[in-house]
Amino acid sequence: MNRRLKELLKTAVRRVTSSSGVPQQLAALEQRLASIQQQADALSARLDFPYLFSLRKMVNETTSASQGIQVLLALYYKELASRGLPLPQLYSTEFRCFSQNGEDGLLLYLFSLVGTTNRKAVEICAGDGVECNTANLVINHGWQGLMVDGDTQSIQRGKEFYVRCQDTFSSVPALVSAWITVDNVNTIIADHGFTGNIDLLSLDMDGVDYWIWQAMTAVTPRIVILEFNPAWGPSLSVSIPYNPEFHIDYSKRPYYCGASLAAWVKLGRQKGYRLIGVQRLGFNAVFLRSDVGTELFPEISPEECFQDNQRLRAWHSGWIPSTAERAEWGNVVEV
Repeated sequence: MNRRLKELLKTAVRRVTSSSGVPQQLAALEQRLASIQQQADALSARLDFPYLFSLRKMVNETTSASQGIQVLLALYYKELASRGLPLPQLYSTEFRCFSQNGEDGLLLYLFSLVGTTNRKAVEICAGDGVECNTANLVINHGWQGLMVDGDTQSIQRGKEFYVRCQDTFSSVPALVSAWITVDNVNTIIADHGFTGNIDLLSLDMDGVDYWIWQAMTAVTPRIVILEFNPAWGPSLSVSIPYNPEFHIDYSKRPYYCGASLAAWVKLGRQKGYRLIGVQRLGFNAVFLRSDVGTELFPEISPEECFQDNQRLRAWHSGWIPSTAERAEWGNVVEV
């Protein structure tokens, strides 16, 4: 079982079983999952490597993504809120089943408390649609997803996965190969039936992300998770200029792409959203629409995010490359 998810599960079981509002039988879930793991370990012990490794990896990932665990955690979070008990910090709820980092846990936590409307999600630059922020919601919670990426081969791999996945073969999410620009983003979203109110937008283009969200009018997501560039620090409100053909150079760090957190906050306020925190690795930010979860999740400033996050706390102006070192870093737009 994913270690982070296992820690959350143990805490949830302890709290849920001590409360009268949740069925006691859920406590048996941890024992059942542990039994599955023991059986898998016993079987694996009789197999040769590398097949041994492949089987163990498959079992661990399947167990980690168990709908039962996530239902239990959701009930735990709801119980805390209903009893007026302190809620965990945002970053402490992270775990990974399908997301690249801890976004799966973070989103489970948020939607457990603010609820859902139509369980629709749009993800721009979703890769193959399997390792992304939407996959867990689609596979384990029955959401409808629109996953867009510019890599045709990645999208094809995702389609092949979802038609074979036991939880999605009858309702495959929309996987679309397209290069997103400010001119086509709304058309692509609307053409696939995702308009108006949706529950989630995930945006991670490693490029002109700022300009894409600015141009996006087809949907009004309740929660937005997006990537910011921490190199610019907490105060500068800047973005790389819009270029529909922009490609990031992954060979050079820090990456020249995206927008600063302060820029996203400014744009978010214009669109009716507030920043509520960043994930623990310090490059994904979470925004809630102004009418969602106001009592549970107050607005937080970029400065507070940088101070509260262990990685971002070390930020100083030296994180920004000089133009003598990297000429492109002088090519920014104040927004």
